[in-house]
Amino acid sequence: MEEQVFQYVSKDQKAALPPPASEVGAFGIVRRNLFATPVDSILSIAAGLFVLWAAWSIFQWAVLDAVFTGEDREACLVEGGGHGGACWAFVEAKFGQFIYGTYPFAERWRVDFLFVALVLLVAGVAIPKVPYKRLNAVLLFGVFPVLALVLLTGGRFAFSGGELALLFLIAAAVTISDVSSEPQVGFHSLPVKIALGATLLAFVAILLSNFVSARSFEFLDFRFTLLSLISFLAAVVALGLVVFVGVMARRGEGNVARLFFPAAAVILFLFLMSTNFGLPQVPTNFWGGLMLTLVVALSGIGASLPLGILLALGRRSDMPAVKLLSVVFIEFWRGVPLITVLFMANFMLPLFMPEGVTFNQLLRACVGVALFSAAYMAEVVRGGLQAIPKGQYEGADAMALTYWQKMRLIILPQALKLVIPGIVNTFIGLFKDTSLVYIIGLADLLGTVRRGFNDPNWITPSTPATGLIFAAFIYWLFCFSMSRYSIYTERRLDTGHRS
Repeated sequence: MEEQVFQYVSKDQKAALPPPASEVGAFGIVRRNLFATPVDSILSIAAGLFVLWAAWSIFQWAVLDAVFTGEDREACLVEGGGHGGACWAFVEAKFGQFIYGTYPFAERWRVDFLFVALVLLVAGVAIPKVPYKRLNAVLLFGVFPVLALVLLTGGRFAFSGGELALLFLIAAAVTISDVSSEPQVGFHSLPVKIALGATLLAFVAILLSNFVSARSFEFLDFRFTLLSLISFLAAVVALGLVVFVGVMARRGEGNVARLFFPAAAVILFLFLMSTNFGLPQVPTNFWGGLMLTLVVALSGIGASLPLGILLALGRRSDMPAVKLLSVVFIEFWRGVPLITVLFMANFMLPLFMPEGVTFNQLLRACVGVALFSAAYMAEVVRGGLQAIPKGQYEGADAMALTYWQKMRLIILPQALKLVIPGIVNTFIGLFKDTSLVYIIGLADLLGTVRRGFNDPNWITPSTPATGLIFAAFIYWLFCFSMSRYSIYTERRLDTGHRS
């Protein structure tokens, strides 16, 4: 009996049987996911009928019954030949206003040029296979904002002595940060200590110049007060000292030229902004449409990320004063709605400025949006910093790195990679929140579309729905693009070890 059973025991591995025909292919997937049980079948059929009805209704309204061409509202009225569908003729007639606002027609080539340049530069930075990443980044974040400001406004800005002092103060601070990262220099060097003291003096003087009234005089073709002149001279002294120390520390290393970049950037900025290039002036109250939306959104995004990083580092700082100021700033801006921020920036901010100091309405809105978004960005970045293991900080300290080297080379790259979804989510929210500037009188994309509803030549029952759907599609296109690129970046930077 045992020998008979033994003969039927297989000695080789048998191939797996194929799955039943009803479980594979498109039919199997549909059956398994939609019609596995009677309840699933009923729900799937009901949902499918609703989707078909909704899709057909939208297609009928947006395509079959729509009017695509026409001179005025008569084309979209049922009595004039329309069928009660979408009035795309309204979008076609107002398309120029939706993109440019009331920007002069003869000068719209400036906006077109900037649109093309922005697309090319963003593609050069965002697409990994495009070469010259550093050059593209410098052009996008350094050159493009200045070029955009000159082209959109016409240039020929007049700078006061206080603004000149502030620019050189920023250049001195950047150069000090760069030079102090050298191990043989640091903050213990006597020239660096003197430069820090001069920088602090320049900062205090420029703050006091905003509150102390004094007679102004002309120096180097700029109007200075006594305090603003002290600030300017102190900033120049600090810049000169720290550049000298950096040159002596880097002799023979080949990267000495980098020390002159901040000062050269300030001088080039002043030249470009004050030079007459023959462009007609276009006030910001002529700006509108998609162009204004992008100006507010891009300026808010460009300012909120670095400011948010600094606030996040400040909130985790061991210095009580820095931590307290960061916490107060973050909690204040997170505690008020954006619409309140815009009203305060537009109506209240000028009341706190010294006499004679004014800000453009668009600039006030951009500053309010940037500060509001920076508070949320700071909390996103702080979450990434807290997710970094303590060993990373200890390893950086063991390598004798300075605080800023540790953050720039080790901690921040890892932290920002972890919070890419949160960063992009904040950017998307900021882009959509730009529509609130319509409340303070700025005609962004949505505001320009809504203003078009009041045109007597295009008042029809279907005009509001058509215009709002067009605006919604533009917002969705930008937000969806940011979302998809965020997912692509996450996958490309996913260098963690999988278990």
